[in-house]
Amino acid sequence: MSSLSRTLSQTAAPRLRIGFILARRFTLCAFANFVDVLRLAADEGDRSRPILCRWRVLSHTSDPVESSCGIRINPEDPLGDPRLFDYIVVVGGLIDEIEKLPPETVAYLRRAAAEGVPLVGICTGTFVLHRAGLMGGYRACVSWFHHEDFLTEFEGLLPVSDQIFVVDRDRLTCSGGASSAHLAAFLVDRHIGSAAARKALAIMIIDEAMGAERPQPGLPLELTTRDPVVKRALLIMQQTMDAPITVARLAERLGISRRQLERHFIAAIGMGPHDAGLRVRLGQVRHLLQRTDRTISAIAAETGFSDASHLVRAFRAETGQTPSAWRDEMRSVRRGAPPAAGAVQSAEGAERAADERGEPHGG
Repeated sequence: MSSLSRTLSQTAAPRLRIGFILARRFTLCAFANFVDVLRLAADEGDRSRPILCRWRVLSHTSDPVESSCGIRINPEDPLGDPRLFDYIVVVGGLIDEIEKLPPETVAYLRRAAAEGVPLVGICTGTFVLHRAGLMGGYRACVSWFHHEDFLTEFEGLLPVSDQIFVVDRDRLTCSGGASSAHLAAFLVDRHIGSAAARKALAIMIIDEAMGAERPQPGLPLELTTRDPVVKRALLIMQQTMDAPITVARLAERLGISRRQLERHFIAAIGMGPHDAGLRVRLGQVRHLLQRTDRTISAIAAETGFSDASHLVRAFRAETGQTPSAWRDEMRSVRRGAPPAAGAVQSAEGAERAADERGEPHGG
């Protein structure tokens, strides 16, 4: 019998108990990612027995809850004693639906907070917790996509939109999507162990657990705006990053003149659409440099630069560094080591330099 089998056979109670509250039109992938980490950490392999972790979907009725994609989930338990769980997780979804959380559910969340049960907001679940008056004095993580929605909804509160999740005492909030898996892995690591968290993520084909401070992929925060024209334009830029759209074509897609579009951009974010498009692409470059091992040439192709040299020039103009030097510095920071000083070029550095010039190299 393996050591894990012995541990499971000797475990009388789960080490991690999660109660889920699903908002109307909740995001299915955020819920599924969170649950699957629990499922895979709870048992050997992927046998799915809820031994080390247990989870239940809670509701004041037995009616199924419809997700934003139309798939429905049947609640398993009524709203009872929140102390039966180590965490209550609220999974949000479409912005227009979060106002419709039943009063019985809001009362349950307030009771959980009063009893000291930690509350977790996933995706727009953070909005739900704020509306229930349960996030006062806490930092809150919000997806970059909903950053402006949050500012509009909760005046005077500044959300964290440059991290994948935030842990602030007994409030844990998450941007949603794939980051839900990383927050779930954080809880598994805390209550069961790092080996269980790593195993769950590996089976889900996720390379490593990401810490809360890992930046969200998305638009640079300095480009967030409430102007609906500029907002739509920025999203189109993001969606056409590999083949950047011209300003004239962008204006045409938005149904306005180029001059009108430029006026909207200057008034909203202080720069023209061409410069904003470059910021969007360079933001994605930084994300790929930090999160992947792709070559500079591959990143250039993916972000709409004509070649590696073109990317290097644009990146250096913005940051004062080459992409490879910036990548090395970020990795040094993550390892807790001081960035390398000077421009010492090892054999590995020579390979990166050739890559930045777009030249082939051995290896």
